[in-house]
Amino acid sequence: MRIYNSATHKKEEFQPIEPGKVRMYVCGPTVYDNIHIGNARTFISFDVIRRWLIASGYEVTFAQNLTDVDDKIIKRANEQGRTAAEVATEFSDKFIGVMRAANVLDPDVRPRATKEIGPMIAMIKTLIEQGHAYAADNGDVYFAVRSDPNYGQVSGRNIDDLMVGARIEENEDKNDPLDFALWKAAKPGEPSWPSPWGEGRPGWHTECAAMVHRYLGTPIDIHGGGSDLAFPHHENECAQATCAWHQGFSNTWMHTGMLLVDGEKMSKSLGNFFTLAEVLEQHSAAALRLLMLQTSYRSPLDFSWERLEGAENSLTRIAGTVENLRWAANHATADADAAAAEAFAAKVAETRAAFKECMDDDFNTAGAMGAVFGFVTECNQYLEQAGDAADKAAALAAADTLAELLDTFGIELPEPKVELPLGLLGVAAGLVAYTGDDVDEAAAKILEARAEARAAKNWDLADAIRDQLKDLGLTIEDTAAGTRIKSL
Repeated sequence: MRIYNSATHKKEEFQPIEPGKVRMYVCGPTVYDNIHIGNARTFISFDVIRRWLIASGYEVTFAQNLTDVDDKIIKRANEQGRTAAEVATEFSDKFIGVMRAANVLDPDVRPRATKEIGPMIAMIKTLIEQGHAYAADNGDVYFAVRSDPNYGQVSGRNIDDLMVGARIEENEDKNDPLDFALWKAAKPGEPSWPSPWGEGRPGWHTECAAMVHRYLGTPIDIHGGGSDLAFPHHENECAQATCAWHQGFSNTWMHTGMLLVDGEKMSKSLGNFFTLAEVLEQHSAAALRLLMLQTSYRSPLDFSWERLEGAENSLTRIAGTVENLRWAANHATADADAAAAEAFAAKVAETRAAFKECMDDDFNTAGAMGAVFGFVTECNQYLEQAGDAADKAAALAAADTLAELLDTFGIELPEPKVELPLGLLGVAAGLVAYTGDDVDEAAAKILEARAEARAAKNWDLADAIRDQLKDLGLTIEDTAAGTRIKSL
């Protein structure tokens, strides 16, 4: 398995620190609002990466924080006349709920910044003792960036060039404009905690380093987040951790690309800003994941409602192919062509191998999905050629393969929905003699009545049965393996 390391700008052979185990940390949200689909792109990408590592046999410990104290949370609370804790609790719960709705696995560890103040203070004290941080007269504590000779190793930036174009907070209490806050002195009305430097709260960059060290130990195998976090957030995390504990922080750094909407940067002012919850109200999580995984996690992703609708249609096509494979396997009426079945079974194995090869190459989901789409075409060709002589074992193996590969991506195929209402409108408006409530038996009676009508050349009755089913959202499909009722 090879993974692109953002810090070295190249793909590297993945060698976990402890054989067979992976320790992985992905920065979570600052919980002051609903997450948007750009955030979701990052979390879904790392969910798939985690799933593939697990599928590859690794024991993965996955941690993700919730930043529940921050300037943005405090500002939102003041605007709404609430406490910061109330705002953080509301949006923490919403984040967890919408992640589950998007079929993102819960982390193994989900620390919250407000519950980790002690470990953060301990880390800051260590940094001060070692000369990497200092307490200012105003009660703030700053990290001395120039005390770290390796500063810039994560983002690839030269410390002498950082003054140019960098967003650096001007503060006369700092020894150097590049220094960043580890601890912020309390302001009136803000949440705060006691510390050796007075009442205050941690800086944003402080929490992840302390949480990683506490829950995963350092160094870890993989640290991830959006590309916008590489600098300064991940750079500052790494500097603190390596200076405090004199160990590496993360062996591999991974960053997701930006999400665009119809080719433009997402912005409320442009009217192209969508929350994940809004998208999931209109489309399935499976379709959203399918759309996002057709682009490499490192590349910009162009989102549009048209592309999402296309993903929904692709999902329906794949689900239909799986349904057709299972149907053909269970309703074959002739002996299978052994040579054709053997060739088709070989395609199953080839697809699995191609899928694995792509995923082991820096989690190339686009290539892996290409293998799936190509196999769907081959499945349909086999079914068409085999007719009522499909090989049961090969067809079932193909169906299971499609379902399993998509499940690896966290994509759940929609179940076939042949819902025959009780009585089936008198079973097709009284055109069929059946009064029970067994769905399979009702379907069999309908198909039997239609077959009899067609045999008797009673086309009006046959068409009437078909039309009544259409009104119910159903259709009668004639296949080489037999006739069935299925959803439109």
